[in-house]
Amino acid sequence: MYAQDFACRFPPLPLAIARPRCYSMRSNQIMMPMAAITAVDPAPASIIPFGALLLAIALAPVFLKHHWERHYRTISAGLGAITVCYYVFWMKAGGEILHVASDYLAFMAIVGSFFAISGGIHIRVRSEARPWVNTLFLLGGVLLGSLIGTTGASMLLIRPWIRMNKYRFTGHHIAFFIFLVSNIGGALVPLGPPLVMGLTKGVPFWWPLLHCWMPWATTTACVLVMFYIVDRVNYLRAPRAIREIETGALQWRIDGRRNLLFIAFALVAVVAFPPGIRELAMVAAAALSYLTTPKPVHDANEFTFAPVREIAWLFAGIFATMIPALDYLSLHAGKLGLHSDMQFYWFSGLLSGVLDNAPTYLAFLAAALGLGHLSLGNPGDMAAFLAQDGRNLAALSLGSSCFGALTYIGNGPNLIVKSIAVHSGVNTPGFLRYAISYAFPVLIPVFLLVSWLFFRG
Repeated sequence: MYAQDFACRFPPLPLAIARPRCYSMRSNQIMMPMAAITAVDPAPASIIPFGALLLAIALAPVFLKHHWERHYRTISAGLGAITVCYYVFWMKAGGEILHVASDYLAFMAIVGSFFAISGGIHIRVRSEARPWVNTLFLLGGVLLGSLIGTTGASMLLIRPWIRMNKYRFTGHHIAFFIFLVSNIGGALVPLGPPLVMGLTKGVPFWWPLLHCWMPWATTTACVLVMFYIVDRVNYLRAPRAIREIETGALQWRIDGRRNLLFIAFALVAVVAFPPGIRELAMVAAAALSYLTTPKPVHDANEFTFAPVREIAWLFAGIFATMIPALDYLSLHAGKLGLHSDMQFYWFSGLLSGVLDNAPTYLAFLAAALGLGHLSLGNPGDMAAFLAQDGRNLAALSLGSSCFGALTYIGNGPNLIVKSIAVHSGVNTPGFLRYAISYAFPVLIPVFLLVSWLFFRG
């Protein structure tokens, strides 16, 4: 069954779920956008700050780690300021800057809130895990990533994962955790990068779930089966004493369970609340969660706001510098030769693997709309795009989300997981070994299968 087959099986979402960006609560009718932003035609050279920032994010943490940690704020803000000044003073398009600023605040409210709330939940594991238990754990991690976002799920589960497998921990445990929990788990619900970028641009909350679940399920099942085989071999090679340890029952304890209520409230806010009220409600839930969580729970998770601060600085620069790239793609998408679902799947995916997947997703979303002479800056254009086709969106959503696992730099949670694993003293593959020994051999065959089953033709 091809993408065009399954993408048309589901009816349009009702207004109660797919809440439009311009919505009248009094009349219960969709209103015409009051200030639609039309893409301007920037000079190609104005895209240079965007490319420079993405290259810095991709390469500096690997080759200039200490310098990057000291100066990433200055680099991000400086490159963003160049683009902002160009649009305000040269292009006379200050309204577009304000529009993007509101999208950035919505993005940070969603990502930051789920990160803060999940940091108040601590999972304790009192036994080790056999291969089938590990496989079920990763399946649960994938589903949790869909529930609270991949950043929160990765932070919540990586330490229990390490403790469960501490007697026979190898590189494949880190790699498959990143594949499934930190990336594939984020391909159905827009609660973290990259799909949250689409939510801020008008993609309905339930759209990825309704249109991507079949290729997502195929991807998940294939990777889980491959993990079970690899982990089973690792288990059989372990000394008998290790295998005997892992015959005991797995015992769980969850501290900070009250935060599950805050997560439920935040989910309701994302789905049902209108923009503006949604963000305020989520920030309030995150603040209450943080203030009411006992300090020992945060200490057990080694919780800090450092990852969110880094995301905030970097994405401030990304949101600013990518404005001309998105405008250019909206106006000149036909020149790129992108037309088929297969092309959107692979090109968005491969770029997501070597760059950050959130701006890559948004760039290809702009290109997809541009093919129909539509613009991301106009809220009404997204509804028109989804009504007339939208098949490319399924392909680029899956590509951007799943291919982010190809390298450590493809998605923010990847680096968080690697950092925690290194500080825990477990076997953690380096940058090249992760990609060459684990990601490419496991994921590329799966992606080839998925693209052939769902995105050919």
